[in-house]
Amino acid sequence: MADGPRGKQGSPGGSSPLPGRRRALHSPGSRTTQRFGAPGHGFRKVTLTKPTFCHHCGDFIWGLVGFLCEVCNFMSHEKCLKHVKSVCSCMAPLLVRVPVAHCFGPAGPKKRFCCVCRKSLEGGSALRCEVCELHVHAGCAPFSCSDCRLCHQDGSQDYEMNQHHWREGNMSSGARCEVCRRTCGSSEVLTGMRCEWCGITAHASCYVILPPDCSFGRLRNMILPPSCVRICSRNFSKMHLFRISENSQSELDCTDDIETPVISSKENQSLQSPDSGKQTLRVFDGDDAVKRNQFRLVSIPRITKNEEVVEAAVRAFYIPDEPQDYELQAYSQQSLHTDDIINRNGAPDNKQAFKDCSPEAWVLRVRPREAEVLKIYAGWLKLGVAYISISISKNSTVDAVIKEVLTQLGKQDENPAGFNLVEVFMSSKQVQRQVLTGQELLLDKLQEIRTMSLRHMNQTRFYIVEHKNSVVQVYLLLGGLSTQLPREEYADLLQEHLTAKSHLVTITHVYAEQGAVVVQISCFSEAERIYMLAKDTTVGGKQLYSLVIPEIMHRNLSRDCCPLLVFVNPKSGGLKGREILYSFRKLLNPHQVFELTSGGPLPGLHTFRDVPHFRILVCGGDGTVGWVLGVLEEVRHKLACPEPAIGIVPLGTGNDLARVLRWGAGYSGEDPYSILVAVDEAEEVEMDRWTILLDAQEVVDDDKGNSVLEPPKIVQMNNYCGLGIDAELSLDFHHAREEEPGKFNSRFHNKGVYVRVGLQKLSHTRNLHKDLKLQVDKQEVELPTIDGLIFLNIPSWGSGADLWGSDSDSRFEKPRIDDGMLEVVGVTGVVHMGQVQSGLRSGIRIAQGSYIRITLTKAIPVQVDGEPWIQAPGHIIISAAGPKVRLLKKTKQSKQKKQSGSLKESRTESPAPSEREH
Repeated sequence: MADGPRGKQGSPGGSSPLPGRRRALHSPGSRTTQRFGAPGHGFRKVTLTKPTFCHHCGDFIWGLVGFLCEVCNFMSHEKCLKHVKSVCSCMAPLLVRVPVAHCFGPAGPKKRFCCVCRKSLEGGSALRCEVCELHVHAGCAPFSCSDCRLCHQDGSQDYEMNQHHWREGNMSSGARCEVCRRTCGSSEVLTGMRCEWCGITAHASCYVILPPDCSFGRLRNMILPPSCVRICSRNFSKMHLFRISENSQSELDCTDDIETPVISSKENQSLQSPDSGKQTLRVFDGDDAVKRNQFRLVSIPRITKNEEVVEAAVRAFYIPDEPQDYELQAYSQQSLHTDDIINRNGAPDNKQAFKDCSPEAWVLRVRPREAEVLKIYAGWLKLGVAYISISISKNSTVDAVIKEVLTQLGKQDENPAGFNLVEVFMSSKQVQRQVLTGQELLLDKLQEIRTMSLRHMNQTRFYIVEHKNSVVQVYLLLGGLSTQLPREEYADLLQEHLTAKSHLVTITHVYAEQGAVVVQISCFSEAERIYMLAKDTTVGGKQLYSLVIPEIMHRNLSRDCCPLLVFVNPKSGGLKGREILYSFRKLLNPHQVFELTSGGPLPGLHTFRDVPHFRILVCGGDGTVGWVLGVLEEVRHKLACPEPAIGIVPLGTGNDLARVLRWGAGYSGEDPYSILVAVDEAEEVEMDRWTILLDAQEVVDDDKGNSVLEPPKIVQMNNYCGLGIDAELSLDFHHAREEEPGKFNSRFHNKGVYVRVGLQKLSHTRNLHKDLKLQVDKQEVELPTIDGLIFLNIPSWGSGADLWGSDSDSRFEKPRIDDGMLEVVGVTGVVHMGQVQSGLRSGIRIAQGSYIRITLTKAIPVQVDGEPWIQAPGHIIISAAGPKVRLLKKTKQSKQKKQSGSLKESRTESPAPSEREH
């Protein structure tokens, strides 16, 4: 950013800004502005007309007098003025350590405050970052800079990664300061500071005392350290890098600027009513805003000085410079009237602010400068905030500036040709970099930027960087291809459908069972082309998908680090899946949180393939857990940690496996931080998995009309398998959900549908025992009169019912999930099932065994872990499926708190000293 001369040349003050009106003795805009130690703030004394809280200490302001910043609305006690350390919003770009763009999405329903204007967020125009705790109004978003969390190393860049990342406000009112242990949070105003990695909180005047290094807090062992993640991201947005669903961001696509909406003429006239004593101007900050018709509304008194009009416009765009450096030019649809200017210095007649027919819109311009001071940042420094100031004139070229910068940095012996000057635009949604040419005049460049947008200039930095031929390595996972093909055929498919250039694109991994490949691309433009083209390509009738895959530098992980790989099914649990996804992205590194609707579990497992020790957390129902276990089984041989332990956040309807492992009957708003602590403390247990071979002895017709024998089918079972009435109810529920999927978004509704389909089967009698024969461990088993036969691997069925029962029986052993045996239970009908669900009865115990063989004499309904179908006559064989799976069982002492207020409320309570020590 550039610093211009801060001359105090204002316009002569003897004229009236509006013709035909007598000049006021004291204009409201001329109140004394007080500047203390607080960076950027301009405080003035105001009279309070409603209950108000101090933004520094968070306490109530007693009395009628407060001090308000005219730029960012920071309110303070008079006694707190000299202690204010919070930086004004106009100075925020100066504090950016490493420019990292935000990922904006619609804000949640909870009360939050805008980090730019500090006012409460209300209505549907509020936004929040999906990665950090930045909350803004839609109209304020363009004035927030790219100060998001640094979650990875970008290519060959080497920054200091293990430092606190502070964010002001929007935390629990009970948060306590890490330094003085007093309350530092508030639910009434934006106050207090919190590190978005370790969660410690402090007052704005106290956090500067804390050391800069961050320990990552209580969750440090499960957080994927940002210093261990590398990704080449030049042409990819943060949405692409973090695999954030584009559907929820559709309204925010295609624009980097979200400005205040245009006010109609009728509304504008009402704002300029003579009775109000004020008038509202539309002010643009440059030619780009004029083209887009994006402006700020500036309200000023009808009787005011020229310089005060300019000052109000400068404040509206959060520009930290002195108003004397700027002027307003009248704007019309045809042209800019350069002869109608406010704040033109040196004008002999001191033109009045507005004529009889005042223009409706104005353009804020910076006055031409002969010289100024430019800040140049050293791009090779790990901290990224140190800069030097260089004076430039009209004749200063990029090459000349590079030489002077190297001299001041003590690198005068270096060859200037080995360095570049890079212009970096730090907008809130994207960081744009442009290498400047050697003979380019810098003063002209600055004027060009300011002419386009003053806001852009305030968010622009210049870096001097070494010119290196860095190796480009972009990894993409391409899925949706045909399964079970050799590597050569996958390469041919990429060449045919994506015209992949073989000298730039290399297949590094093949997942034939999943129909996916991972490619390494050594050119940014080729990577971007393939990424976008794959999303619009179909192969064999299937839509391809493409994901940017980060590289985990596993050798940099500490020995005690066991990062958590999180899978979230956002379709489970209604909207709770989406909120869980949002919460875990903030609590952890977003590179370790994967949305299952974007490629399933494979992208996450491939990303963690070289991590020696990690755990998995699955957020979804029993079907989602089975999905992850199935893919894990297929790629296990390619993982450095082949048997990661798996925990569950229950978002489904039944959640029987989660009940057995003590994770609860269903997610009901527990604090996500408490969930992660419980996962860290959970004990590892083993569970059997079973393979079911379905060999239907039935002749079916193929597409050509020929009679063929249906091939055998193999499915995996984790919880239970049911035949007869149990599977029939599941099948009816499945059909009802397929007809109206939008209604099945809550456990209460889903269970209601189960009850309804069950009542429809009350009078139904199947006599299942006549339609099949059962062998257990190669012994024939005589079946009683039953309508349903169920094979249990876990002691929970049908949303928590104990079908086997707790009574002791000398004929059978006590069931366990790792005993290598299945429990065979029968039910006599819907009434019996209802009694089991109510705890009045248990099922009919039939057998226990490790090898089951069933012979069907007619087609009957079958369900495995809730997935139902009609099975043709033939054989069903159930046997153990290789190694047991490792699961996480919640310890009894772990208690999850209900979530209320902030997503990180429990984190705002600073950890005990023993927890902070390594």
